Amino acid sequence: MPPASAAAPSADAAGAAPSPDGPTTSGAPGRTGGPRPSADPRLAVVVITHRRRAEVLRALERLRDLPERPAVAVVDNGSDDGTAEAVAAEHPWALLVASPENLGALGRDVGVAALERALDPPPELIAFCDDDTWWEPGSLARAADVLEAHPALACVTAQILVEPGGRQDAINVELRESPVEGPSWLPGPALGSFLAGASVVRRSAFREVGGFSRRLWLGGEEELMASDLAAAGWELCHLPELVLHHQPSPARERLRRRRDGVRNTLWFTWLRRPVPAAARRTAHLLASIPRDRTSAAGVALAIAGLPWVVRERRRLPAYAEARFAALEESQRHSTARHYG
Repeated sequence: MPPASAAAPSADAAGAAPSPDGPTTSGAPGRTGGPRPSADPRLAVVVITHRRRAEVLRALERLRDLPERPAVAVVDNGSDDGTAEAVAAEHPWALLVASPENLGALGRDVGVAALERALDPPPELIAFCDDDTWWEPGSLARAADVLEAHPALACVTAQILVEPGGRQDAINVELRESPVEGPSWLPGPALGSFLAGASVVRRSAFREVGGFSRRLWLGGEEELMASDLAAAGWELCHLPELVLHHQPSPARERLRRRRDGVRNTLWFTWLRRPVPAAARRTAHLLASIPRDRTSAAGVALAIAGLPWVVRERRRLPAYAEARFAALEESQRHSTARHYG
């Protein structure tokens, strides 16, 4: 699930990014509005957006009308198109966090922290949502029921329907046919990673592994978190009865996304995978990406980050590495995950 399109972050060549407690250069994000009391206090929703005013307003209308009536935090990642002002005016029931700069995926951490401050007690379950996606009525309650029934489960990922038309996203086949082996008690196929914009996560697990990486910013950022969840003993699975609708926004920076996706894949691979596996993944990536300036820039950024990657490298334990080893074949032949 592609996250919200984003402008360039405040980051150096090695990928350093702002703290989740607020931007480091422009002051703390401003908070206004809700959140409204939830009809299901077990869960809340975090939405990140950037320069997609019409899309996020539409997404919030659908979240507002869900039977679960979830509390919602909207993190505006430094939009300059009046997004924050429009959200405040049209959806005062939502908790708006207006960041003066683009925090990328770290905006989700900011949203979680805002909900923790605003709600007492804070919800244990957080559904992530992008500004061009919305949850099917009843899916969030079902996700909460499943997560409550399985305390070692950190995350459930929905099937995705592409709008207009409700077409099956190509990734759904890979989710349903995941080769990852999990315990017999899992309520759905075990996953090695997850799709942040289509998942409900356990807040305590999210906090245990430190949330999303400050360095990766945006683009495949879930893989590193998923590996750390696995290393900590948490499980992830796909629940096809959960449904998320995705109407892709035309406002997306495809070249920037591909550049950062290449960089982040290489960083994750060398941060957590054993050397033989990391070498295989690197060789396949380099052979499969387009040979152009965007790909070259992604590789160059990955190389620039090698000093911190070496310092922070922490090889996965064998049981966690097995999940990613199981995915190698499907990654080589995936039609849903590519850098074309």
